Amino acid sequence: MSERGAALRGQLKQLMHEVAKYGAVGGAGVLVNLGVFNLVRATTEIPVVRASIIATIVATGFNYLGFRYFTYRDRDKGGRTKELSLFLFFSVIGLVIENGVLYTATYGFDWDSPLQSNFFKFAGIGVATLFRFWSFRTWVFRHVSDPGGSPAPEPEPPAPAAPSSSAPSSAPASPAAASVAREPVRPVAEPLLDPVRPPADHELAPRH
Repeated sequence: MSERGAALRGQLKQLMHEVAKYGAVGGAGVLVNLGVFNLVRATTEIPVVRASIIATIVATGFNYLGFRYFTYRDRDKGGRTKELSLFLFFSVIGLVIENGVLYTATYGFDWDSPLQSNFFKFAGIGVATLFRFWSFRTWVFRHVSDPGGSPAPEPEPPAPAAPSSSAPSSAPASPAAASVAREPVRPVAEPLLDPVRPPADHELAPRH
């Protein structure tokens, strides 16, 4: 039970460490995303949702570098083309989630003031981040030993072999046992039986 609890605590500690590193990169990506979003809105006449899409694309490129070379730098580095393809695939889904929230607020409820746009932009980033965290750690930045994304369990050490019954015992014998072993076994002598002596002739003669 203690070994199982220790393994569970180790996995939880590893997950918290990963979440912290993911959050550091993701937090910087949020600043890039919101900064580009407000810069495009302030300097151009591009509509709100399109400006948000441009900002999401810029932040996606920034996040990939941070995830690959900081958060998941110890993960599998083989198949970089496949990794990048999966990253872009899940990033597009995240882009739809993130900007779908802003689109609904802007064109569904006419909440399009700068403050409202930033609020729903941030809300969309939060929802999309949950999806990205799950998909990136499971499918994109995988562990080297496990294609499913989870670390392979360490093999258990082999059990010690049982001592063979034919092997001599390593424990020294007691002095009493040694003397008994050295003493020769004496054969048991059979009792000598006196043979039956036939009576003499004078013993058989009648007495007067």
